Amino acid sequence: MALQAAGRPPEYTPGSLAFRLVLSAMAITVVVLLVVGLVLAQLYRNAAERAFDRQLDIYLKIIVAEVANAADERLPEPVALGDPLFAFPNSGWYWQITLVTGGARERRTSRSLVEAALPLLADQGIRGRPGLMRQGYARGAGGMELRIVERDVDLGADARYVVSVAAASADLEAEIAAFNLALAGTLVVLACAFLLVVIIQVRFGLRPLSRISQVLADVRSGKAERLDGTYPVEIVPLVREVNALIDANREIVERARTHVGNLAHALKTPLSVLMNEAGTRDDPLAVRVRDQAGVMRDQVAHHLERARMAARVSVVASVCDVTPVVTALARTMEKIHRAKDLAIDVHIADDVHFRGEQQDLEEMVGNLVDNACKWASSRVEVEVCVGRARTVRDRVYFHVIIDDDGPGLDPARRMDVGRRGRRLDESKPGSGLGLSIVHELALLYGGRFELSSAPIGGLRTELVLPAAAAPPPPA
Repeated sequence: MALQAAGRPPEYTPGSLAFRLVLSAMAITVVVLLVVGLVLAQLYRNAAERAFDRQLDIYLKIIVAEVANAADERLPEPVALGDPLFAFPNSGWYWQITLVTGGARERRTSRSLVEAALPLLADQGIRGRPGLMRQGYARGAGGMELRIVERDVDLGADARYVVSVAAASADLEAEIAAFNLALAGTLVVLACAFLLVVIIQVRFGLRPLSRISQVLADVRSGKAERLDGTYPVEIVPLVREVNALIDANREIVERARTHVGNLAHALKTPLSVLMNEAGTRDDPLAVRVRDQAGVMRDQVAHHLERARMAARVSVVASVCDVTPVVTALARTMEKIHRAKDLAIDVHIADDVHFRGEQQDLEEMVGNLVDNACKWASSRVEVEVCVGRARTVRDRVYFHVIIDDDGPGLDPARRMDVGRRGRRLDESKPGSGLGLSIVHELALLYGGRFELSSAPIGGLRTELVLPAAAAPPPPA
């Protein structure tokens, strides 16, 4: 997982740990709430149907009682119902008494049925235990959905009845639908509340990782040396290993510095002896030895300098303010090149900091300004500006742009600049190592060094280096 930007809350993007936690929690929540909703909806439907059936069963028991007591009437008409809905045509409330004798059937129905008849649940395959009520749904006249309860009444071989009471199920379904709607709304609110709780929990739980990211950024920028602070027990092993890695890296760099110093002392003395011994003789062998010893000394100095720079850059870099460094170099170069009466204009953006060693910045900028002063006719311009990162995770760089009004340099010859020991004009003082050092140092810091034509007529040198946030004030 990529660590979050320092100080920023967790980002809920695909692939992030926060996204996975929230997604998994919400998936489980949706499944659980869906199952709970279905179970509650079914339980409420069963309860509503039982309550509706109890109301119908009251009328059913009244009709059954009158049928059982009317022994002298083949198809009696109930008179004790007392509900006028059974008398209104198509009111939605119906009763029916069916006399079943052999294969023939006779019916007596409520006035509300007009000329229609109720379907029998027994004919639809709904069976019940003898003497108990059957209940179910069926379509009546006009396609109306009915809730029907019925019971068998057996009064002997010649008198077996099926008594039915039915009511339109629209009211029942409307009540169930209202409950389901309220239940769905409640579950949605619960899901949103749970999502909010999960997000807060993820933010709180991942806060130590964000703090580690911020401390690592401080370590990288030189404002801290280790991961300090109190962390949860699950993260303590990670913090311990990162600190061990930082210590191991620092130890390796210090050991490399020690070896570089020892190598320098070990090689300088024999080379000096060879140079001194060859300097006392004028024969061709001595001249040859002097020349090659000089080349060896330059090579050793160059590679030792590269090793020193690489070791210093490999350490977690410190942070230095760019403004005083560039300003001091400009004043120094004006004094050094006072004979040319140069005007060095400096323009520096506010709050620019270099993520690296101050002496390396002085060496790079000093070499470039000195080179511009050597070739300029009367004017040198130095501008420092900060580039803009494309995303929050991109590294920010600042640009040091140095222009002179000298003769400039052909594009073909710019390729030679930066090669070790290569001088473009022997009439100018110098060893030819300055621009090479600038080029190699810039690469070691992850930056770059470019040449182009200056708007004021000469050569433009542009140095791009990593920027850093301002270090905290001393306690």
